[in-house]
Parts: sequence; structure tokens; C-alpha cells
Amino acid sequence: SIETGLVVLNSGFENFDQYLDLLDFSNQLIADSGYEGIFQIASFHPEYCFEGEDSDDAANFTNRSPYPMLHILREESLEKVLNTYSEPELIPEQNITVAREKGHDFFKKKLASFKH
Repeated sequence: SIETGLVVLNSGFENFDQYLDLLDFSNQLIADSGYEGIFQIASFHPEYCFEGEDSDDAANFTNRSPYPMLHILREESLEKVLNTYSEPELIPEQNITVAREKGHDFFKKKLASFKH
């Protein structure tokens, strides 16, 4: 009955490559447990960098967070929400456009304000 969950890793996994290993392991665990197609993971990390992008590209902030996080989503609920948008496939690109308009420094300051 739970729709979503966050696993916040406030220590460990500061290294982005180690975090990606955890993400791969988590996705494999979902598949091995028979939950593929039921749950999916959205990933967030303070150093998130899309493959092929410069680490200073503001677009990376669409997947950055104060701490490494795994956001577990129920796929059925996600599909219901996405069905309310006329072109849901454009959402990531729209988010990237907004992030680039606001700029790297804007998001860097925002994330810094959350860390203690």
C-alpha cells in the first residue's frame, strides 16, 4: 500500500562510482526478487553526472540531491501520473532546460544550504 519510499544514505556512497554500483545492485535485487515491472528506482546523488555530460552542466542537477538517495517508485502509480501529461516523454528535457536556465551556481547554492 506504500506508494513511494526514499532511502537516504547520509554516510557512505559519497563516491559516485560506488553509488552507481549500489544502484546496479538495487536494480538487480528488484529483478531477482520478482518486483521488476512493479517497482523502479529513481537515483539521486550530490555528484550526479549524466554520461557524456560535463560535471558542471546544470542539467546534472535534475538528479542531484544533498545526499545519495534511492527513490523507490511503484510503476503503476507512476504510469497513472504520466498519463495526465500530454507528452510525458518531454518532461526530462523540460527539466534540463529549466536547470540550464537557472544555472550551475543557483543549484550549487541550493544544495549547499541543505547540508549540515
